[in-house]
Amino acid sequence: MSPVCRLEPTRRRLLAAGISVAFLPVLTGAGRRPLRISLLGQALIKTDLRALGWDGLGEFRRLLKGRDVVFTDLETVIAGPLAGKSTRPADSEVLHVGDPAVIDCLQAIGVNIVATSNNHAWDLDSGGILSTIDALEARKLAYAGTGRDLAAASAPGVLNVRERVALVSAAAGAIREGGAATETRPGVNELRRASEGALAQIDVERYLATIRIAADSGAVVIAYLHSHYWEPRKSDTPTWQRDLARRAVDAGAATFVAHGVPELQGIEYYRGAPLFHGLASFIFQSEKPDDAYGPEAWQSAIAELDVVDGRVTAAQLLPVQLDFRGMEHGGKRVRGSPRLAVGQSVEEIAERLIRLSAALGGSVRFEAPQRWRRGGFAMQISPIAAR
Repeated sequence: MSPVCRLEPTRRRLLAAGISVAFLPVLTGAGRRPLRISLLGQALIKTDLRALGWDGLGEFRRLLKGRDVVFTDLETVIAGPLAGKSTRPADSEVLHVGDPAVIDCLQAIGVNIVATSNNHAWDLDSGGILSTIDALEARKLAYAGTGRDLAAASAPGVLNVRERVALVSAAAGAIREGGAATETRPGVNELRRASEGALAQIDVERYLATIRIAADSGAVVIAYLHSHYWEPRKSDTPTWQRDLARRAVDAGAATFVAHGVPELQGIEYYRGAPLFHGLASFIFQSEKPDDAYGPEAWQSAIAELDVVDGRVTAAQLLPVQLDFRGMEHGGKRVRGSPRLAVGQSVEEIAERLIRLSAALGGSVRFEAPQRWRRGGFAMQISPIAAR
């Protein structure tokens, strides 16, 4: 069985949206060893870290070795023969385009499934959507969140490892006109905002129905959102996002994870499922001025989960520190390369996560960070009570 497959449309219509998703065969007899999942921050990667002489390559390769699922968001459009013209000014500091080698870099440390639903997927027009898909499929890397039409963009990306894992991926906010998938146009699986400010119900129902179908098949479902509907203080989690995350769990997701805000956000538990409302950046090759972001943008965490029978049975967080100064490469400074955090950075990240999570109702128990046999520090988390 191939480790990667895409679910193609079938007869079922998703709640009047005109979008269809395949049924999956029900899986039985899964092994008892936990399914081991690592959730990374988003990867804004435009330069192959290996070309920089990145010291963290071996560190993260060892760290992620043996993990069944290693997930990130690819916040970069891949240049290739299918790519269109830039939809941003050529010298824009927020034009996020990379060579296919950046995918190879992620795979070199163990990444095997990515979200592609974000506000940069359309930076090279609809052709950029197709070019990125082409590069991912050529490398047999599982993905979800964009597609050749809305049916494909809405469909889960499926990874066949010890168990079948389904990623359901969408984006909300900052999807420019032309970037969203339609029945006839490549693009992003967008959750639009209705005039009253809430997410459009038809889009939410499409997202939840996809989770439901994948979960009913027996797959372990990761529900993902890339959001640019930020609160005035970026580290605050919007009420609508918390509601969406809970509804995703109700639909059958084992966990919910979000990116978009370049800072950590809080964590909460709901019905035994951890909701990671913002894991910040694993790689952050931003070209904005030095004062565009505070120190919070250069710290993140990796969430490591054990899953048994579709439920998270153990979770821990690994603090990550990004390089703010950067390295010279090709005549420019490349920042945002990750290393496992040490010293004061560990304390800062732990304190921030505890504080932000307490603001969400205090459903998480945090243990003090401890040095870990695979390197760095690990902080165990668990639910205080079922909610």
